Amino acid sequence: MKNESRRIALSASPATSPELRIRQKRGQVTYDALIETCFDLLREKEFDQISIAELAQKAGYSVGAFYARFTSKDELFDAMVQQHVQNRRKTRRRQFEQTNDARLLHELLEETVHYYWGRRGFWRAALIRSIKEPAFWAPMRKLSHEFADALLARFGARAGRTLTSTEEANVRFAVQLAFGLINNTILNRPGPFFLDQDLFIENLVRAFKLVSGYDELAKLDRGAKRPKAGRSSRPRRRRG
Repeated sequence: MKNESRRIALSASPATSPELRIRQKRGQVTYDALIETCFDLLREKEFDQISIAELAQKAGYSVGAFYARFTSKDELFDAMVQQHVQNRRKTRRRQFEQTNDARLLHELLEETVHYYWGRRGFWRAALIRSIKEPAFWAPMRKLSHEFADALLARFGARAGRTLTSTEEANVRFAVQLAFGLINNTILNRPGPFFLDQDLFIENLVRAFKLVSGYDELAKLDRGAKRPKAGRSSRPRRRRG
């Protein structure tokens, strides 16, 4: 009797209720809509200029719906950063899996520049917040380190060996230089080149190759190829 009562109680539990699942799904839809709407609004104005009332209205929900999911705008922004990190990892995984060696570096840097230019309002808000809260930048720092790790693994595979400490340092510094240049261009717009110009991407790729020693690593890759069949490096023996 006790087991039967427990079974009935479990079957009536809200965790298995279809109505609860529907509410949870609708709640996720609202959660996602508020995040995407904030990304859209950041194309038009700064984060500090966006009010919760404006955001909720633009998304098609009430202010109460916002506070049911976020305690503040900062918590909303944390959720936006989390989505950003997840999307970046997914995109880079696809790029490393689907792009050949000859195109990889240009594809990575070109897509990165286009992404940050398209979300420059969001990224500027992230940079500004990181100045006030240094710990806030930890997920983005980890993301750039993962990017460098993936490049090192790919370059090492091409060369057929583990890169030296100097080679690794060059690649990591090139990654730091690339993201630092993108960040500074978004935050300060020093010019004369900007993220929406092809020349920015071309020069970024050129600078990355120069600092990372990319071309030298490519030579190592070509030098590792075996000689053509039919040719021998052994000297011919003279007939006595």
